[in-house]
Amino acid sequence: MSLVIVDSPIPLKTDADGVVRVGNTRVTLDTVIAAFQEGATAEEIVSQYPSLLLADVYAVIGYYLQHQPEVDAYLSQRQQIANEVRSQNEARFNQQGIRERLLARQSQVK
Repeated sequence: MSLVIVDSPIPLKTDADGVVRVGNTRVTLDTVIAAFQEGATAEEIVSQYPSLLLADVYAVIGYYLQHQPEVDAYLSQRQQIANEVRSQNEARFNQQGIRERLLARQSQVK
């Protein structure tokens, strides 16, 4: 019996917003790579995100290791966008005293 070697597609999909997701889940590439960079094993990542398949996580980690400059550029771009959105939200919504305003609102409801 011989072993048949086949190419398997990398389980990454780009959604309508340009976000790369793993397999048929809503888990982002950012999430898996961040966990991997923090030292989590593929098994630990799957236990944190049970919608992921172990084989998909291993494939994504392998893809990352083989295409690290491109993936890092994508992740950097995503981080930059997140920082811009955070800055815009902070400018639009004053965070100062929010706890006190929420507590005051909650006491009025009672």
